[in-house]
Amino acid sequence: MASSFEQMRANVGKLLRGIDRYNPENLSTLERYVETQVKENAYDLEANLAILKLYQFNPAYFQVTVTSQILLKALTNLPHTDFTLCKCMIDQTHQQEERPIRQILYLGNLLETCHFQSFWSSLEENREFIDGITGFEDSVRKFICHVVGITYQNIEHRLLAEMLGDPLDMQVKVWMSKYGWTENEEGQIFIFNQEESVKPKNIVEKIDFESVSSIMATSQ
Repeated sequence: MASSFEQMRANVGKLLRGIDRYNPENLSTLERYVETQVKENAYDLEANLAILKLYQFNPAYFQVTVTSQILLKALTNLPHTDFTLCKCMIDQTHQQEERPIRQILYLGNLLETCHFQSFWSSLEENREFIDGITGFEDSVRKFICHVVGITYQNIEHRLLAEMLGDPLDMQVKVWMSKYGWTENEEGQIFIFNQEESVKPKNIVEKIDFESVSSIMATSQ
């Protein structure tokens, strides 16, 4: 049986084709679609960008809550550039004057600049923003693990716990297991051996005689 998201995705896909894409009468359907994404831990960037474009064309229809949800969903898709795309489509006035949007942009900046401990501290002070956003924190932790995986060879258990927003040390082993990371007796977590991933490649270029002849002929 298809989920609510899958059913709505098919209907929204039809709305986004052709000139109806920018019909403000479709906003209520698209906004309900965002609610479905939030509840079912699903995501549709194209539809969310269409909503933000409709808000640009029709400022009177602007909804702070929906825009906040769109930004938070975009954060769950880091390291892709969705968050930046969405941010660029929101009027500067809303970015500066609407507290939820301003705070979410700040949270996004902390994530994008890898200030993970500061992100969790700030999120703790603004948890009402992510109420009902299914899977938000796990999606953020997945992004953090991605950054750790391409940055570190070894990392202290304590530091990884802080980066994952895990003061009670309940998440580290879960994510270690997901990524196949191991820990020694000193509390050092082995992430990845960069040297093993660097494999020299022999590049062989084959140029036939006719090609050389034509190049020499044109250079004369």
